[in-house]
Amino acid sequence: MKSLFSLFPYLKKYRKKLIIGFIFVAISIVLQAIYPLVIGNAVDELSSPVHKHEIFYYSLISIVLILFGGIFLFFTRQTIIVVSREIENDLRYDFFSHLQFLSRDFYNRNTTGDIMAHATNDINNVRNFLGPGILYSVQTLLRTGLTLFILFNINPGLTAIALVPLPLISYIVYRVMKSTYSRSMKVQEAFSLMTAKAQENFSGIRVIKSYVREEFETKQFDNISQDYQKKNLSLARLQSYSFPMMFLLTGLSIIIVVYFGGLMVIKGTLTLGNVTEFIVYLGQLTWPMIAFGWIINLMQRAAPSMKRLMDINNTKPEIADDASTNKSISEKDIKGEIEFRSVSFKYPDLDNYILKDINLVIKKGESLGIIGHTGVGKSTLINLIPRVYDIVEGEIFIDGNNIKKIPLDVLRKSVGIVPQESFLFSDTIENNILYSVPNENLITKHNFKNELVKSSQIAGLYKDVQMFPDNFKTILGERGITLSGGQKQRTAIARAVFLKPKILILDDSLSAVDTSTEEEVIQGLKEVMKERTTVMISHRISTIKNCNNIIVLSDGKISEQGTHEELLKLEGEYYNIYLKQLLEEEIEKS
Repeated sequence: MKSLFSLFPYLKKYRKKLIIGFIFVAISIVLQAIYPLVIGNAVDELSSPVHKHEIFYYSLISIVLILFGGIFLFFTRQTIIVVSREIENDLRYDFFSHLQFLSRDFYNRNTTGDIMAHATNDINNVRNFLGPGILYSVQTLLRTGLTLFILFNINPGLTAIALVPLPLISYIVYRVMKSTYSRSMKVQEAFSLMTAKAQENFSGIRVIKSYVREEFETKQFDNISQDYQKKNLSLARLQSYSFPMMFLLTGLSIIIVVYFGGLMVIKGTLTLGNVTEFIVYLGQLTWPMIAFGWIINLMQRAAPSMKRLMDINNTKPEIADDASTNKSISEKDIKGEIEFRSVSFKYPDLDNYILKDINLVIKKGESLGIIGHTGVGKSTLINLIPRVYDIVEGEIFIDGNNIKKIPLDVLRKSVGIVPQESFLFSDTIENNILYSVPNENLITKHNFKNELVKSSQIAGLYKDVQMFPDNFKTILGERGITLSGGQKQRTAIARAVFLKPKILILDDSLSAVDTSTEEEVIQGLKEVMKERTTVMISHRISTIKNCNNIIVLSDGKISEQGTHEELLKLEGEYYNIYLKQLLEEEIEKS
């Protein structure tokens, strides 16, 4: 339950609207509390000769009370329930924005489906507690307090007898409450698993269809769904016991009033109108007693959901600015010289080092080519530059500044990365390319349309775009499914080129294009590479042979280093790769 105290800052933000809402609740309850007294007086009047105008008078008062009570009840929903929706929006915004700044290791540990469950189901549970939970809590307390006050003033003895069954409701709620929390947690976990499975299937539907695994995946999902259903039914069964018992006990209270109240009417100590008032008031107490149990259930669902949300919101980014960060460094100060000093790296929870004792200097405006067999740490090496991961040992410098002292946003805005597996959004080609530059910066670029064309030409994409019906306005499918693998990569290259970063990193980003297209893109990139430091990873020597310096990674270490000609003269690993690729090209031509 402690997790719900985390909602105080959100409630404080809307305290004025909540206070107004509470005032509306109070007015509505007072008006509804007067209504049974009017009915009681009317019944007493009917016991003696009465005129039509008196009946009309009581009917009119009843209608006015019910009408205004309903109006103020509407106002309470327009304040308190609306506040719950606004807090829901704030929670979702804070949750999503916090996720943007968490390190990649967090996403390695948490599935997309699990995170989606937090963003939907958990936040909705908290919203239900904030809206109906708070509204009915206030209504229950005020209505119960005011009703008991009136009943004790009418007849303390009958009130005491009528209330005997009601404490049992609290006991039932207490017993139900003890089991609801744990079962609610199990429901949330099962929902996360089901969401993760669905998301994974939708993302991998092409693989599923390729291997004809539809039936297998359907059965697996059905098993997970049935488990979720069982846990939900278990929770529902537990909650279902409380509501019938509450109706039974409140109904018993009314029976007690009819019996003992009737005896008092016969004795003349109570009027028929008083008995009517008691019955109506006990009827009004039925909902608060039921609402009390429902509020407890809402609270029991909200508490684990809020705890799960806070566990993520309290997760600190492993890579972030700290006290040693030099805030005075701006993007203008980044020139592009990179230096690795005795850098070693291993992933969390792994004993083996991926990179070992890397010493390397890439001068401003020069290019570095990286080659090596799969799994030797090529991508890991370039991911250390923008601090996607932090090094374990050694230091990395850019223009003489330790990268840990450069503000993270400055560092990453100065580095343009094109990964091997390019991610494209379900948007236009134009917006996918412009994504690298914030919209407010585009406004200052009066010729950004020309730069868009130029970037696509450099990436070898422009000819393809011209063939699309809507050119740059062509909408891509999910993850850019309407483009080929090579077109995706060239779109990602255009995106990075449009940014005009001080450091450009290409992580085997031409692997999906043919050799002639590769040559076209490399020629286009030559002008771009003159103005900035470039790091290129490739399995093809043809991609990196013109770089100023080339390194061969082997077992996480730099085994060979030099220009293309120098490495061929060594007749080492680079030479063997070169001969193998020459042979493959000859076989393809023949």
